Amino acid sequence: MTTVTATTYLFVPGDRPDRFGKAVAAGADVVILDLEDAVAPADKDTARAEVAAWLAENHAMVRINAPGTPWFDADAALVAARGVPVLVPKAETPGVLTAFREVVALVETARGVESAGELAAAPSVTRLAFGSVDLAAELGVAPEDPEPFAYARSRLVIASAAAGLAPPVDGVTTDLRDDERLAADVRYARRMGFGGKLCVHPRQIEPVRAGFAPTEAELAWATKVLTAGASASAVDGQLVDRPVLARARRILGA
Repeated sequence: MTTVTATTYLFVPGDRPDRFGKAVAAGADVVILDLEDAVAPADKDTARAEVAAWLAENHAMVRINAPGTPWFDADAALVAARGVPVLVPKAETPGVLTAFREVVALVETARGVESAGELAAAPSVTRLAFGSVDLAAELGVAPEDPEPFAYARSRLVIASAAAGLAPPVDGVTTDLRDDERLAADVRYARRMGFGGKLCVHPRQIEPVRAGFAPTEAELAWATKVLTAGASASAVDGQLVDRPVLARARRILGA
């Protein structure tokens, strides 16, 4: 599974090497060894060493520390040396992304949202991801309320499509105990045009994967449309034209 096709991305703290293997075994499409938010400043160097040692014989994505921080250069050197995908937080300008081979740009600032088109068009960027928690802090709004972020999410979806990227990846749901909240967040993200989600616990993986999968009704509709083919003028009373056929193919992965 690549960063382009992944639906579930699971974070694991970079200073907890005892959890690296468990994270892989949990079944996420992509495991992210986190050197940023999950690691205290005093532990950054130790975490980087642990991640480097594990990546010598294994493969995972790494979330490095943001550009402009004291740890960015060392983190960037680690990623380059190991040749692994990188999640770049606080992504705001495409220039800083050129040093990497495969980037998921994490857009979580107002400036990043306004630069979404430039970020998506950067040659090394394979996907955009949304960081609602940090953006909420910058805007002074509640991260649990999706309404203030409708514009930002739409910007990422449109920018991704315009650049020919896969649909973007939605941010985390921080409440690990609220299954209904997680399901609602996934439904909303999918409805907005997102194609995956960042996870902070293994128990979120399967609900996220299921939430982004086509429903039985969608599969049945898409099958009926493609079976009827381009010669049909309507299916179940709905006009069948080129965009409708394209949507049906996308649902079926055809």
